[in-house]
Amino acid sequence: MKFLVTGGAGFIGSHYVRDLLAARFPGTAGCEVTVLDKLTYAANLDNLPLSDPRLTFVQGDICDAEMLSALLPGHDAVVHFAAESHVDRSLADGTPFVTTNVLGTQILLNACARAGVGRFLHVSTDEVYGSLLQGSWTEDTLLEPNSPYAASKAASDLMARAYWRSSDVEVSITRCSNNYGTHQFIEKLIPLFVTNLLDGLDVPLYGDGHHVREWLHVRDHCRAVHLVLTEGRGGEIYNISAGTELTNRELTERLLALCGADWSRVRQVPDRTAHDERYSVDTSKIREELGFAPEVPLEEGLTEVVAWYRDNRAWWEPLRARAALSV
Repeated sequence: MKFLVTGGAGFIGSHYVRDLLAARFPGTAGCEVTVLDKLTYAANLDNLPLSDPRLTFVQGDICDAEMLSALLPGHDAVVHFAAESHVDRSLADGTPFVTTNVLGTQILLNACARAGVGRFLHVSTDEVYGSLLQGSWTEDTLLEPNSPYAASKAASDLMARAYWRSSDVEVSITRCSNNYGTHQFIEKLIPLFVTNLLDGLDVPLYGDGHHVREWLHVRDHCRAVHLVLTEGRGGEIYNISAGTELTNRELTERLLALCGADWSRVRQVPDRTAHDERYSVDTSKIREELGFAPEVPLEEGLTEVVAWYRDNRAWWEPLRARAALSV
Protein backbone atom coordinates (compact mmCIF):
# COMPACT_ATOMS: atom_id res chain seq x y z
CA MET A 1 0.00 0.00 0.00
CA LYS A 2 1.22 3.49 -0.80
CA PHE A 3 0.43 6.40 1.55
CA LEU A 4 0.82 10.12 1.02
CA VAL A 5 1.20 12.02 4.29
CA THR A 6 0.90 15.79 4.21
CA GLY A 7 2.73 17.71 6.92
CA GLY A 8 4.81 14.61 7.54
CA ALA A 9 7.87 16.54 8.73
CA GLY A 10 5.93 18.07 11.61
CA PHE A 11 5.34 16.76 15.11
CA ILE A 12 2.36 14.42 14.72
CA GLY A 13 2.86 13.66 11.04
CA SER A 14 6.45 12.50 11.52
CA HIS A 15 5.44 10.18 14.37
CA TYR A 16 2.82 8.67 12.07
CA VAL A 17 5.34 8.26 9.24
CA ARG A 18 7.90 6.56 11.49
CA ASP A 19 5.20 4.23 12.81
CA LEU A 20 4.09 3.36 9.27
CA LEU A 21 7.60 2.52 8.13
CA ALA A 22 8.23 0.49 11.29
CA ALA A 23 5.03 -1.51 10.62
CA ARG A 24 3.59 -0.61 14.03
CA PHE A 25 0.09 -0.72 12.53
CA PRO A 26 -1.56 -3.91 11.20
CA GLY A 27 -1.05 -4.50 7.50
CA THR A 28 1.66 -1.87 6.96
CA ALA A 29 4.71 -4.12 6.55
CA GLY A 30 6.50 -3.14 3.34
CA CYS A 31 4.31 -0.10 2.71
CA GLU A 32 5.62 2.92 0.82
CA VAL A 33 5.26 6.47 2.12
CA THR A 34 5.45 9.82 0.40
CA VAL A 35 5.80 12.83 2.69
CA LEU A 36 4.64 16.16 1.30
CA ASP A 37 5.72 19.10 3.45
CA LYS A 38 6.24 22.79 2.76
CA LEU A 39 8.93 22.90 5.47
CA THR A 40 7.57 25.96 7.23
CA TYR A 41 9.08 27.09 10.54
CA ALA A 42 7.65 24.20 12.61
CA ALA A 43 8.74 21.38 10.27
CA ASN A 44 12.02 19.53 10.67
CA LEU A 45 13.61 17.03 8.29
CA ASP A 46 15.48 15.57 11.25
CA ASN A 47 12.12 14.11 12.30
CA LEU A 48 12.14 11.72 9.32
CA PRO A 49 14.12 8.53 8.53
CA LEU A 50 15.20 9.90 5.15
CA SER A 51 17.56 6.98 4.52
CA ASP A 52 14.66 4.50 4.40
CA PRO A 53 14.25 3.47 0.73
CA ARG A 54 10.48 3.20 1.16
CA LEU A 55 10.23 6.90 2.07
CA THR A 56 10.01 9.62 -0.56
CA PHE A 57 10.18 13.22 0.59
CA VAL A 58 8.70 16.03 -1.52
CA GLN A 59 8.99 19.66 -0.49
CA GLY A 60 5.83 21.33 -1.68
CA ASP A 61 2.70 23.29 -0.83
CA ILE A 62 -0.75 21.70 -0.67
CA CYS A 63 -2.00 24.86 -2.40
CA ASP A 64 0.01 23.90 -5.53
CA ALA A 65 -2.60 22.12 -7.67
CA GLU A 66 -0.21 21.43 -10.55
CA MET A 67 2.29 19.74 -8.26
CA LEU A 68 -0.46 17.66 -6.62
CA SER A 69 -1.81 16.46 -9.96
CA ALA A 70 1.61 15.02 -10.78
CA LEU A 71 2.27 13.60 -7.31
CA LEU A 72 -0.98 11.93 -6.26
CA PRO A 73 -1.56 9.22 -8.91
CA GLY A 74 -0.57 5.81 -7.59
CA HIS A 75 -1.26 6.56 -3.94
CA ASP A 76 -3.91 4.48 -2.19
CA ALA A 77 -4.59 6.85 0.70
CA VAL A 78 -3.88 10.40 1.85
CA VAL A 79 -3.45 11.23 5.54
CA HIS A 80 -3.76 15.01 5.86
CA PHE A 81 -1.86 16.47 8.83
CA ALA A 82 -0.59 19.65 7.12
CA ALA A 83 -1.90 22.75 8.89
CA GLU A 84 -1.00 26.00 10.55
CA SER A 85 -1.81 25.19 14.16
CA HIS A 86 -0.57 27.73 16.70
CA VAL A 87 -3.45 29.69 18.25
CA ASP A 88 -1.35 32.67 19.36
CA ARG A 89 0.03 33.14 15.85
CA SER A 90 -3.51 33.01 14.43
CA LEU A 91 -4.59 35.79 16.78
CA ALA A 92 -1.81 37.96 15.35
CA ASP A 93 -2.71 37.15 11.72
CA GLY A 94 -5.27 34.60 10.60
CA THR A 95 -4.46 34.84 6.89
CA PRO A 96 -1.92 31.97 6.70
CA PHE A 97 -4.36 29.77 8.61
CA VAL A 98 -7.18 30.33 6.15
CA THR A 99 -4.84 29.91 3.19
CA THR A 100 -3.30 26.62 4.31
CA ASN A 101 -6.06 25.06 6.38
CA VAL A 102 -9.08 25.95 4.25
CA LEU A 103 -7.90 26.65 0.71
CA GLY A 104 -5.08 24.11 0.93
CA THR A 105 -7.44 21.37 2.10
CA GLN A 106 -9.89 22.16 -0.71
CA ILE A 107 -7.15 22.07 -3.37
CA LEU A 108 -5.81 18.79 -1.95
CA LEU A 109 -9.26 17.18 -1.89
CA ASN A 110 -9.96 18.35 -5.42
CA ALA A 111 -6.67 16.86 -6.61
CA CYS A 112 -7.43 13.57 -4.83
CA ALA A 113 -10.80 13.35 -6.56
CA ARG A 114 -9.21 13.95 -9.95
CA ALA A 115 -6.38 11.47 -9.33
CA GLY A 116 -8.71 8.71 -8.17
CA VAL A 117 -7.34 8.47 -4.62
CA GLY A 118 -9.79 6.24 -2.80
CA ARG A 119 -9.23 7.11 0.86
CA PHE A 120 -8.65 10.42 2.65
CA LEU A 121 -8.19 10.97 6.38
CA HIS A 122 -8.55 14.59 7.49
CA VAL A 123 -6.90 15.30 10.85
CA SER A 124 -8.67 18.03 12.82
CA THR A 125 -8.91 19.28 16.40
CA ASP A 126 -11.29 19.48 19.35
CA GLU A 127 -10.89 23.28 19.22
CA VAL A 128 -13.50 23.45 16.43
CA TYR A 129 -16.18 22.88 19.09
CA GLY A 130 -15.31 26.03 21.06
CA SER A 131 -15.40 25.94 24.84
CA LEU A 132 -17.57 24.30 27.50
CA LEU A 133 -17.71 24.23 31.28
CA GLN A 134 -19.42 20.88 31.79
CA GLY A 135 -19.87 17.60 29.95
CA SER A 136 -18.20 16.54 26.72
CA TRP A 137 -18.71 17.21 23.03
CA THR A 138 -19.98 14.48 20.73
CA GLU A 139 -19.26 14.39 17.02
CA ASP A 140 -22.68 15.98 16.39
CA THR A 141 -22.05 19.05 18.57
CA LEU A 142 -22.45 22.44 16.89
CA LEU A 143 -19.13 23.95 15.84
CA GLU A 144 -18.42 27.24 17.64
CA PRO A 145 -14.70 28.02 17.15
CA ASN A 146 -13.24 30.98 19.05
CA SER A 147 -9.90 31.64 17.32
CA PRO A 148 -8.92 32.11 13.67
CA TYR A 149 -7.01 28.82 13.92
CA ALA A 150 -10.02 26.91 15.21
CA ALA A 151 -12.33 28.57 12.67
CA SER A 152 -10.01 27.59 9.82
CA LYS A 153 -10.00 23.98 10.99
CA ALA A 154 -13.79 23.97 11.32
CA ALA A 155 -14.06 25.27 7.76
CA SER A 156 -11.67 22.60 6.52
CA ASP A 157 -13.76 19.92 8.26
CA LEU A 158 -16.83 21.12 6.37
CA MET A 159 -14.87 21.15 3.13
CA ALA A 160 -13.77 17.57 3.75
CA ARG A 161 -17.36 16.50 4.37
CA ALA A 162 -18.51 18.29 1.22
CA TYR A 163 -16.01 16.38 -0.91
CA TRP A 164 -17.16 13.13 0.64
CA ARG A 165 -20.70 13.99 -0.49
CA SER A 166 -19.74 15.32 -3.92
CA SER A 167 -16.90 13.05 -5.09
CA ASP A 168 -15.80 9.41 -5.04
CA VAL A 169 -13.21 10.01 -2.31
CA GLU A 170 -14.00 8.20 0.96
CA VAL A 171 -13.28 10.92 3.53
CA SER A 172 -13.20 10.52 7.31
CA ILE A 173 -12.42 13.21 9.89
CA THR A 174 -10.73 12.91 13.28
CA ARG A 175 -10.90 15.54 16.04
CA CYS A 176 -8.26 15.08 18.68
CA SER A 177 -7.48 16.59 22.06
CA ASN A 178 -4.10 18.19 22.89
CA ASN A 179 -1.16 16.02 21.86
CA TYR A 180 2.21 15.73 23.56
CA GLY A 181 5.33 13.69 22.92
CA THR A 182 8.86 13.85 21.59
CA HIS A 183 9.84 15.96 18.55
CA GLN A 184 7.19 18.62 19.27
CA PHE A 185 8.11 22.14 18.16
CA ILE A 186 9.01 24.28 21.13
CA GLU A 187 6.35 26.96 20.79
CA LYS A 188 3.73 24.58 22.25
CA LEU A 189 3.07 24.48 26.00
CA ILE A 190 4.79 21.27 27.12
CA PRO A 191 8.02 21.57 25.09
CA LEU A 192 8.19 25.31 25.78
CA PHE A 193 7.93 24.79 29.53
CA VAL A 194 10.30 21.82 29.58
CA THR A 195 13.03 23.48 27.49
CA ASN A 196 12.75 26.71 29.47
CA LEU A 197 13.09 24.81 32.75
CA LEU A 198 16.04 22.83 31.44
CA ASP A 199 17.73 26.13 30.54
CA GLY A 200 17.03 27.71 33.93
CA LEU A 201 14.41 30.07 32.51
CA ASP A 202 10.96 30.94 33.81
CA VAL A 203 7.81 29.55 32.24
CA PRO A 204 4.95 31.85 31.14
CA LEU A 205 1.56 30.72 32.47
CA TYR A 206 -1.56 32.43 31.11
CA GLY A 207 -3.61 34.02 33.89
CA ASP A 208 -4.08 31.82 36.95
CA GLY A 209 -3.79 28.60 34.92
CA HIS A 210 -7.39 27.50 35.47
CA HIS A 211 -8.03 26.56 31.81
CA VAL A 212 -8.67 22.83 31.34
CA ARG A 213 -7.31 20.65 28.54
CA GLU A 214 -7.31 16.93 27.76
CA TRP A 215 -3.93 15.37 26.95
CA LEU A 216 -3.19 12.44 24.64
CA HIS A 217 0.20 10.94 23.82
CA VAL A 218 1.09 11.30 20.15
CA ARG A 219 1.65 7.54 19.75
CA ASP A 220 -1.93 6.89 20.85
CA HIS A 221 -3.17 9.58 18.47
CA CYS A 222 -1.33 8.00 15.55
CA ARG A 223 -2.81 4.58 16.36
CA ALA A 224 -6.26 6.11 16.38
CA VAL A 225 -5.68 7.94 13.10
CA HIS A 226 -4.62 4.75 11.35
CA LEU A 227 -7.54 2.85 12.86
CA VAL A 228 -9.98 5.39 11.43
CA LEU A 229 -8.16 5.36 8.08
CA THR A 230 -8.41 1.58 7.73
CA GLU A 231 -11.61 0.73 9.59
CA GLY A 232 -13.57 3.97 9.96
CA ARG A 233 -16.60 4.77 7.84
CA GLY A 234 -16.52 7.32 5.06
CA GLY A 235 -18.29 10.57 5.90
CA GLU A 236 -17.92 9.99 9.64
CA ILE A 237 -16.21 12.05 12.33
CA TYR A 238 -14.34 10.42 15.24
CA ASN A 239 -13.32 12.20 18.43
CA ILE A 240 -9.99 11.05 19.90
CA SER A 241 -8.79 11.55 23.48
CA ALA A 242 -7.45 9.74 26.51
CA GLY A 243 -9.95 11.49 28.77
CA THR A 244 -7.16 12.90 30.95
CA GLU A 245 -8.16 16.42 32.03
CA LEU A 246 -5.79 18.84 33.75
CA THR A 247 -5.84 22.54 34.40
CA ASN A 248 -2.84 24.32 32.94
CA ARG A 249 -1.75 24.96 36.52
CA GLU A 250 -1.86 21.25 37.36
CA LEU A 251 0.13 20.42 34.22
CA THR A 252 2.68 23.09 35.10
CA GLU A 253 3.10 21.60 38.58
CA ARG A 254 3.82 18.18 37.08
CA LEU A 255 6.40 19.59 34.68
CA LEU A 256 8.09 21.54 37.46
CA ALA A 257 8.40 18.37 39.54
CA LEU A 258 9.80 16.35 36.63
CA CYS A 259 12.38 19.06 35.92
CA GLY A 260 13.36 19.50 39.58
CA ALA A 261 11.98 23.04 39.80
CA ASP A 262 9.42 24.83 41.98
CA TRP A 263 6.69 27.45 41.57
CA SER A 264 9.22 30.31 41.78
CA ARG A 265 10.03 29.52 38.15
CA VAL A 266 6.48 30.39 37.01
CA ARG A 267 5.79 33.82 35.53
CA GLN A 268 2.08 34.54 35.29
CA VAL A 269 1.29 36.55 32.14
CA PRO A 270 -1.92 38.26 30.99
CA ASP A 271 -4.47 35.87 29.57
CA ARG A 272 -4.76 35.71 25.80
CA THR A 273 -7.77 36.90 23.83
CA ALA A 274 -10.73 34.49 23.61
CA HIS A 275 -8.93 31.85 25.66
CA ASP A 276 -11.19 28.78 25.72
CA GLU A 277 -12.06 27.65 29.25
CA ARG A 278 -12.21 23.90 28.80
CA TYR A 279 -12.09 21.21 26.13
CA SER A 280 -13.57 17.73 26.55
CA VAL A 281 -14.58 15.26 23.85
CA ASP A 282 -16.81 12.21 24.14
CA THR A 283 -14.88 9.27 22.64
CA SER A 284 -17.64 6.66 22.88
CA LYS A 285 -17.87 6.37 19.09
CA ILE A 286 -14.24 5.42 18.37
CA ARG A 287 -14.08 3.19 21.43
CA GLU A 288 -17.30 1.28 20.71
CA GLU A 289 -17.18 1.23 16.92
CA LEU A 290 -13.44 0.73 16.35
CA GLY A 291 -12.20 -0.57 19.71
CA PHE A 292 -9.71 2.21 20.34
CA ALA A 293 -8.21 2.60 23.80
CA PRO A 294 -5.23 4.79 24.76
CA GLU A 295 -2.15 2.95 26.05
CA VAL A 296 0.27 5.61 27.36
CA PRO A 297 -0.50 6.91 30.90
CA LEU A 298 0.10 10.64 31.28
CA GLU A 299 2.76 10.34 33.99
CA GLU A 300 4.74 7.83 31.94
CA GLY A 301 4.41 9.97 28.81
CA LEU A 302 5.47 13.20 30.52
CA THR A 303 8.48 11.48 32.10
CA GLU A 304 9.50 10.23 28.66
CA VAL A 305 9.10 13.70 27.14
CA VAL A 306 11.22 15.45 29.77
CA ALA A 307 13.95 12.83 29.39
CA TRP A 308 13.91 13.17 25.60
CA TYR A 309 14.27 16.96 25.62
CA ARG A 310 17.00 16.67 28.26
CA ASP A 311 18.92 14.21 26.07
CA ASN A 312 18.30 15.91 22.72
CA ARG A 313 19.44 19.50 23.09
CA ALA A 314 21.01 19.36 19.64
CA TRP A 315 17.51 18.91 18.20
CA TRP A 316 15.76 21.79 19.97
CA GLU A 317 18.35 24.43 20.84
CA PRO A 318 18.64 25.68 17.22
CA LEU A 319 14.84 26.09 17.12
CA ARG A 320 14.62 28.87 19.72
CA ALA A 321 15.20 31.69 17.25
CA ARG A 322 12.89 30.11 14.67
CA ALA A 323 10.11 29.85 17.23
CA ALA A 324 10.51 33.53 18.13
CA LEU A 325 9.57 32.65 21.69
CA SER A 326 9.26 35.17 24.48
CA VAL A 327 11.17 33.60 27.37
